[in-house]
Amino acid sequence: MTTESTTEATIEPKKKSKVVPIILAVLIVIGAVFGVKEYMYYSKHVDTDDAQIDGDISPVVARVGGYVNEIKFEENTKVTEGQVLVSLDDRDYKVKLEQAMAGQKGADAGVGVSQAEIIATSANTGTAKANIESAKVKLWQAQKDFDRYANLIKDGSITQQQFDQAKATRDVAQATYNAAKDQYTVALKQIGTTKSQLAVSSNGVSQRQSDVDFAKLQLSYTEIKAPATGIVSKKSIQKGQLIQAGQSLFSIVNENSLYVTANFKETQLEEIRAGLKVEVEVDAFPDQKIPGEVYNFSPVTGAKGSLLPPDNATGNFVKVVQRVPVKIKLKASKEMLEKLRPGMSVKVSVTTKD
Repeated sequence: MTTESTTEATIEPKKKSKVVPIILAVLIVIGAVFGVKEYMYYSKHVDTDDAQIDGDISPVVARVGGYVNEIKFEENTKVTEGQVLVSLDDRDYKVKLEQAMAGQKGADAGVGVSQAEIIATSANTGTAKANIESAKVKLWQAQKDFDRYANLIKDGSITQQQFDQAKATRDVAQATYNAAKDQYTVALKQIGTTKSQLAVSSNGVSQRQSDVDFAKLQLSYTEIKAPATGIVSKKSIQKGQLIQAGQSLFSIVNENSLYVTANFKETQLEEIRAGLKVEVEVDAFPDQKIPGEVYNFSPVTGAKGSLLPPDNATGNFVKVVQRVPVKIKLKASKEMLEKLRPGMSVKVSVTTKD
């Protein structure tokens, strides 16, 4: 019994001594394979998990003030571009439009009056010109009679009374001729004045038309429409609420405008360039890989573009690796894009070598 026990005890440690090296060898092989695999992967890829889904968000702002009459959408629902989402009480704006249209009619009437005055003044000008010709003929006749009587009175063929009568007739004809010329000049000036009034009236019509157009535009703003197709969020209005011009009402996340903003370390940018293929893994859907493409790079680092950028010239300097935002276009299916939301966290892998 003693001999057999000693033999078994000798064999058991030898068996145990072979298991440990085998386990170590297996671990070394696994580690080597994993290390080689990781080396091969990172020699062709640049990864970061400092990334998120972004998108174009259109704020909807009221362009006129008024009371909310009707809200025609539900928050977090899809709307289409041009769809009426909010209606404001438009009675005040309709009254202003009617006032503008009334002013336009008055201006049009003023133009008609000025045009009629021009026609009448033109007719008076023709009459005045005809009077000049008539007065000129009478003056010529009176001058001839005066010259003839002046020769006759020298030899006593006529009396002084007759000569004075001829002289008076000539003077009256001269005065009539001068008056006719003055009337013609006044008529011409009146035409110029009336034309100036017509120009002023025409400008008034243009101004009134501008008032009408502006009133129509203001009235159209009482129907607030979707600026883009997308999903409505951040609604901050209620029916019956008084809103002011310039007030933000809600936002629309534009459809098909989603992209990824990946914040790569500045030391990772050496091999990244526009057009490289990208694989995006969304934390919410880890089993679905979304293809993408590097689009462009931010002109500043994230820290430099912050509200309070660091100033390395003050205090003690500690070098910190900066991150640069890189925009990545997504090439996902429509069904996948509908699941994504701006702000979701993602992991990005850029293939730098084929």
